[in-house]
Amino acid sequence: MKTIKGPGIFLAQFLGDAAPFNTLEGICKWAAGLGFKGVQIPTWDTRIIDLQKAAESKTYADEIKGIVNAAGLEITELSTHLQGQLVATHPAYNELFDGFAPADKRGNAAARTEWAVNQLKYAAKASQHFGLNAHATFSGALMWHTVYPWPQRPAGLVETGFQELAKRWLPILNEFDANGVDLCYEIHPGEDLHDGASYERFLEATGNHNRACLLYDPSHFVLQCLDYLQYIDIYHEKIKAFHVKDAEFNPTGRSGVYGGYQGWIDRPGRFRSLGDGQVDFKAVFSKLTQYNFSGWAVMEWECCIKHPEDGAREGAPFIQDHIIRVTEKAFDDFAGGGADEALNRKVLGIN
Repeated sequence: MKTIKGPGIFLAQFLGDAAPFNTLEGICKWAAGLGFKGVQIPTWDTRIIDLQKAAESKTYADEIKGIVNAAGLEITELSTHLQGQLVATHPAYNELFDGFAPADKRGNAAARTEWAVNQLKYAAKASQHFGLNAHATFSGALMWHTVYPWPQRPAGLVETGFQELAKRWLPILNEFDANGVDLCYEIHPGEDLHDGASYERFLEATGNHNRACLLYDPSHFVLQCLDYLQYIDIYHEKIKAFHVKDAEFNPTGRSGVYGGYQGWIDRPGRFRSLGDGQVDFKAVFSKLTQYNFSGWAVMEWECCIKHPEDGAREGAPFIQDHIIRVTEKAFDDFAGGGADEALNRKVLGIN
């Protein structure tokens, strides 16, 4: 077994226009001061990284890594959640997701998708330059508008959807493979890869590509009423990244999983700061450790109640307290008497 690395923090929700949150150096010093040991970097935010430059210049990548290291931190992973969303976007969501793309790509779905694919390929090379072995992203969605279908889905629609999704992602997966990096899809409502069954369909469509891996975030499974512990039992070999995010689900006679179009504060299912929700993190960390997960435990903060800086301040010690330093010996070693083949045969009654 290996001890999980951490605590790390995903910077996306904390970046802002005011110091110390508007520069990589400033936000890294802030995170280190709270006790974090690693940062997951959102690659769409040009205030802290130029992704294309990091892919094309090892010198520039070393400079970025140097800024992080100077604060006493490591880079846990790069993230392309927004770009990954644009690899596959149904036209019904064009306007909603246009803001994820550069201004000169908006209103042009083909150009937007081409940009997103190139961004993912840059992320593969940049990850190699940073010495990383995992990358976080979203799958995008072509079928989400049919997730609870009325009228019924036409025959073959799901098969065609996963074939197209795999077609778009295979060149990207191959690029990650060439750079020795696992591509970890965050299983998330709104994505075609939103639970284990949909991930399996995608994996099959890619020919079981060895780089099509998982980012585990139990909060999304709480909101889906999915068994997030059994999920680890089933998919632990594919889990290569870990978001530590809490959530709660409190259904009422008025609203349940779908939320009734309500804002986050009024939904039965909502994300919470670490320790304020319902996720059994002791069991989560135990299972991941049992299955030899060797990546980072990275806090992602999304709470509609608590201030983000308080969530971050509480998050670092919360994760640190849940990381299990693995044992190097069995608890009953003291009672062992040694053994050899002759003794073993005698114990078994074998002459």
